[in-house]
Amino acid sequence: MAKKLYVGNLSYNTTEDGLRNLFSEFGSVASAKIIFDRETGNSKGFGFIEMTTDEEASAAITGTNGREFDGRQLRVNEAMDKPRRDRGSGGGYGGGGGNW
Repeated sequence: MAKKLYVGNLSYNTTEDGLRNLFSEFGSVASAKIIFDRETGNSKGFGFIEMTTDEEASAAITGTNGREFDGRQLRVNEAMDKPRRDRGSGGGYGGGGGNW
């Protein structure tokens, strides 16, 4: 089963192909995704890599965390599996149940 890694502190010029090439040094890359701002279309400076095996993921973390890439020092660790927050109707103070 593929293991997902968080890759932070990316240069805004880094491409998904560039990221894939970097991580392919450590094994098979199942996917490479950089996160972009919906409104501006600019990179948010982080992304995710999926490595095919746990061993490859461990090697990739060891080999890339702290490494300079595109002029930035990468932060790489295992991505936490947590559900996306609902970004529906926000606003107000709701949901706390506190006594105001």
